[in-house]
Amino acid sequence: MCGILGYAGGREAAELLLEGLRRLEYRGYDSAGLCLVDGSGLQIRKCAGRIDNLAALVGREPVHGTTGISHTRWATHGEPTDANAHPHLDRSGKLALVHNGVIENYLELKRRLSDTGHTFSSQTDTEVLAHLIGDHYDRLPATRDRLLTAVRNALVEVTGTYGIAVVHADHPGEIVGARRGSPLVIGIGDGEFLLSSDVTALVAHTRDVIYLNDHDLVWIEGGSYQLTSLTQPQIDREVRKIEWDSSAAQRGEFAHFMLKEIFEQPASLENVMRGRLDWENCSAKLGGLNMTPRELREIDRILIVACGTALHAAMAAEYVIEELAHIPVEVDFASEARYRNSPLDARTLVLVVSQSGETADTLAAMREAQRKGLRALAICNVVGSTIARESDGGVYMHAGPEIGVAATKSFTSQLAIFVLLGLLLGRLRHLACPAGRDILDALKRLPGHVGEILDHSDAIRATANRYAGARDMLFLGRQANYPIALEGALKLKEISYIHAEAYPSAEIKHGVIALISPEFPTVIICPRDGVYEKNLSNLQEIKARKGPVIAIAHPDDTTAASMADDVLPVPETHPIVQPILNVVPLQLFAYHTAVALGRDVDKPRNLAKSVTVE
Repeated sequence: MCGILGYAGGREAAELLLEGLRRLEYRGYDSAGLCLVDGSGLQIRKCAGRIDNLAALVGREPVHGTTGISHTRWATHGEPTDANAHPHLDRSGKLALVHNGVIENYLELKRRLSDTGHTFSSQTDTEVLAHLIGDHYDRLPATRDRLLTAVRNALVEVTGTYGIAVVHADHPGEIVGARRGSPLVIGIGDGEFLLSSDVTALVAHTRDVIYLNDHDLVWIEGGSYQLTSLTQPQIDREVRKIEWDSSAAQRGEFAHFMLKEIFEQPASLENVMRGRLDWENCSAKLGGLNMTPRELREIDRILIVACGTALHAAMAAEYVIEELAHIPVEVDFASEARYRNSPLDARTLVLVVSQSGETADTLAAMREAQRKGLRALAICNVVGSTIARESDGGVYMHAGPEIGVAATKSFTSQLAIFVLLGLLLGRLRHLACPAGRDILDALKRLPGHVGEILDHSDAIRATANRYAGARDMLFLGRQANYPIALEGALKLKEISYIHAEAYPSAEIKHGVIALISPEFPTVIICPRDGVYEKNLSNLQEIKARKGPVIAIAHPDDTTAASMADDVLPVPETHPIVQPILNVVPLQLFAYHTAVALGRDVDKPRNLAKSVTVE
């Protein structure tokens, strides 16, 4: 969740670290801090609030040095205060540490350290880890690798997850990093090294990176680095290239990253389909699955696990894959799947979905499936992420960096991938070539259709302004559009803080209709599909109770327009592809509502982009 950036090289580090933290702020923004090592001691500046608060503090109280670590926090243990902000010090005040993750046995460690005279000034588990490493350091002889050894020895005692960067006043020019369950990446520059929880902070300085695996440690010292682990004195990891440059992670002319990413969807959908439309066979090409046609045909069941927005994409995939391929699909929350004892036979394929490729619950569910001998494939966006590296195959989204906390282009990319997967599996079974070609035609037109919706952004803003005063909203959809309704409600909740719920349209009669009133707007997704008339019937039931209705409908649908108070138009396309279009006006509606309410769209309260803690 939190953002970590460390630097060791020849440049003044303070401004570099602040600039990098701004790129990482979407990972957490409760508090921030940095520590520089200048040869005479540690210089620490930290405070509650956003990076701008930290920058102002550094402006008033400058710091200097060419080695440092920094952090932007999403609070787990302890409120977002100055005292709880990272970095944290050990008992000597010479060792500083920044940390992403949760130390599960911190209370046990804290009691043991307290019994030997350690005192603590924060509520965090991180400070306990700093003291633990410092305690080991104090008991070691003064060798060249003393700091590295202390970190390794301390981590053997730790239960939980961590991505950490550690510096010491007596070791200028050194940084020790380690990871377990929280991402950490080394950036290799020209005579300098960076250490970060996300490549977003690295691309302005280098595109050569090394992704650490769980239990890996890195020791940056003397203009070089050494990779080791908790069990091995030396290891090798591949140097990879970041596929995009720093301009892709900038807002440009847009007011917010979220709006930029909504408007990037025609391009991101082009990217996700590039080279994957198999016109000759009326099918899809997904070579990264690492499965032969025979192995794909032998699948008897699919289990999809995900969290949040990715779970909604998985729920839509259940309808798509069962419709096209007639394979039973089950969808489960990754946080539940990792602890369930589900009966999964050898012909079950597990699909895991994660934009970041680092989602803790999804990663754990994948590892549990693999432990049981099942094949686990991944759909993710970040090349080199932990899920991408550890899965048995999968599909990259190629959506580019997504900075806005509320997922948008990653969601439509996931939906498109599931259509491609459903088409591939269907063509391996019973789906006729003409039916496959119809889906390919719809996919080809998809980016242009999304562009048509984006052209209505101003009209959608006017609609959003009319409903921004609502305290509650209801979202309805049927079949594959029910998960789209869930996603529309989630987007509104995340960034506007308006309470929103979603249900299958027909379910309103079973209790939900009691909420309908003139002050309770409903958004209903009602394209001309197999349940069109049923949705119109539900719309009429709401209007009969004087409930305002916003319809997601086709531009020429005069019937829906005559019943609803407002219409957000979507082009008409193949029913399998239609849900991808239906979510775009809901994204814009949530965005414009949040702007009308003066919300911080890219940094909604209590949220962070990549959920790397349980």
